[in-house]
Amino acid sequence: MHQSVSATVRITDPAPEIVPVQKLKGRVAGIYTVPDGNRVESVAVPSLRFDFEGPAGDRHFGFTRSSTSREPWYPRGTEISNTRQVSILSTEELAEVAARMDLAELKPEWIGATIVIDSIHRLSFLPLGTRLFFEGDASLVVMEQNGPCRIAGATIARHFPDRPELELEFPKVARGMRGLVGAVERPGVVKSGTTVDIRVPEQWIYRA
Repeated sequence: MHQSVSATVRITDPAPEIVPVQKLKGRVAGIYTVPDGNRVESVAVPSLRFDFEGPAGDRHFGFTRSSTSREPWYPRGTEISNTRQVSILSTEELAEVAARMDLAELKPEWIGATIVIDSIHRLSFLPLGTRLFFEGDASLVVMEQNGPCRIAGATIARHFPDRPELELEFPKVARGMRGLVGAVERPGVVKSGTTVDIRVPEQWIYRA
């Protein structure tokens, strides 16, 4: 016979900080696609169709993908949900990273951009669940911040043969400014030069 046990839990610490919903407006400064599955760099296009599986014709298209070193909790190569269909970058952050690396410019296609947005302060810190609504019906959901890596650094370094140190420098200086990755929530076509409405969800700041 099992004896039932009841307990009273008293929470005396302050309630989590709650940040209200925020609405922002930006502009699509560029659209890009990676047509070759063996390359990192993307190419600029005037518009791009986004389906539920991701950008049409892009190397990141698909409902699932194989896990990498970014997901150490799974064996490498495990099939997982593709939360990295789209790479979203900021013109302001690209300019800041370029300045820190002493480069005249850092082109978004060098690091595999899909969408580049301007006029959004600290875009890379938009939280999980942020929604981006584009003209033409397409909408995306932010899944996580995109961490800079040596692969992107090596691609940048190839454009500056006299600066091989850029491969390792990029992951250091671009931390917190490498943009976001997201997934398609509603299909549609996104065009360069159009506006994007951004809805930052209510945030509950959890501290154990």
